[in-house]
Amino acid sequence: MRAAVAVLCVFLGCCTNVVFLELLVKDDPGSGNLITFSQFLFISIEGFLFTSKCGTVRPNIGIKDYFILVTMFFVANVCNNYAFDFNIPMPLHMIFRAGSLIANMIMGIIILNKKYTFSKYLSVFMITTGIALCTIVSGKEIKSLQQKNVQVATTPWDDFFWWALGILLLTIALFVSARMGIYQEELHSRYGKNAREALYYTHLLPLPFFLTLAPNIYDHWNFALASEPLRLSVIGVYMPSLIVYLIGNVLTQYMCISSVFVLTTECSSLTVTLVITLRKFLSLLFSIVYFKNPFTIYHWIGTLLVFVGTIIFTEVIPKIIQSLPKTKKVE
Repeated sequence: MRAAVAVLCVFLGCCTNVVFLELLVKDDPGSGNLITFSQFLFISIEGFLFTSKCGTVRPNIGIKDYFILVTMFFVANVCNNYAFDFNIPMPLHMIFRAGSLIANMIMGIIILNKKYTFSKYLSVFMITTGIALCTIVSGKEIKSLQQKNVQVATTPWDDFFWWALGILLLTIALFVSARMGIYQEELHSRYGKNAREALYYTHLLPLPFFLTLAPNIYDHWNFALASEPLRLSVIGVYMPSLIVYLIGNVLTQYMCISSVFVLTTECSSLTVTLVITLRKFLSLLFSIVYFKNPFTIYHWIGTLLVFVGTIIFTEVIPKIIQSLPKTKKVE
């Protein structure tokens, strides 16, 4: 039951979060560090007040273990955010993050010597292919629009160099995230379930790292403050639009990430990665509907691949067959 509620909150929080993220990135493509810092700061303050009780509750997991975890967490987030500055559009960004299932499976085989059934390999391949297909088709229109809006003349070599650097950042983030998921699984097996505590310390300990990004964060904060005012009808006041989007992003991210941390204590690393991957797929579909992008036959094929792959992964059909009452043979 706890896992089911967490899955529901992951889908609700993260699908809403992607709308605020796209609104932010659309007006300020380099705002990734500001977004990440705001999320980390909010979750750290909330955890300090309600999880550590203003520092009076000692952690169950060692600080050294948390430092290893947060270093991976910080590196993955910064690499993902910086990729937007290197000619990496949102759809391509989502394609790479859709590959987290395969990355997690590869890391599980290498580090934990895990062996998976053929159905698991098939389902992971189908889900990844389906998401990649949908994202590639969705990205064609965005790419053509970006090319029309290019104002600075660049050579093909320059474009390729920065694009390749962005791909490298996304690849690093992909495998670091996969390793982090496995490390979390190891910590929970060693220390027990500590979802709230892990959420707090993995966001508190990286805060000093943001000092190295302070000038970038400060510049984009000023840009957000100077954005066009937006009227909030509920309270009847005007606020800078990017600040409103940032607040919405932080709150929905809190709902999403806190639910993910609950899942890490209830499910295996690969299962958690499956939930997160499906969330990204639903976020993509939600984004297509919300921003009124076309839904083609290729989207339907991708959706079918994801749907069938998920059924194979969760082994729903064999479980249903096993649960059916067995009929006795009449002699």
